[in-house]
Amino acid sequence: MIPHAALMIALSCLALAPLHAQSIGEVDTVFKFFGPDHKIVVDAHDDPKVRGITCYMSRAKTGGIKGAVGLAEDRSEASIDCRQVGPVSFVKPLPVQEEVFSERISLIFKKIRIVRMVDAPRNTLVYLTYSDRVIEGSPQNSVASVPVDRALKIPLE
Repeated sequence: MIPHAALMIALSCLALAPLHAQSIGEVDTVFKFFGPDHKIVVDAHDDPKVRGITCYMSRAKTGGIKGAVGLAEDRSEASIDCRQVGPVSFVKPLPVQEEVFSERISLIFKKIRIVRMVDAPRNTLVYLTYSDRVIEGSPQNSVASVPVDRALKIPLE
């Protein structure tokens, strides 16, 4: 009975784990003699509750020795663009606003996030990316929108 319970707990934790981005590519921006170069990375994020929508986010990634060992703090700037990449369908009704992705961009205190908002009167999904810290966030942000065909009403919770 105990192994079955442990398996259920492990599967539950996996279901609650944040979705990971798919790396699309990167370009070097600063050469570093020691450690990886500073770069701009581009990742794809599929919306976990809206099939057929993918957001592409670009952001700076710090290199050098600190970047190599995970001690560097990445910059707060990011850019996002979201597109319909297939037929749109909804896994379940959506809240008016929900975080769909977050990733740590410093050792402890800083995260970059993607939040989905529903603009119901326009039948549009709006995606916002920004970074925050435990103490103080950044006003740097980027927004993208994906209009959904009026024949398919966005289901709300």
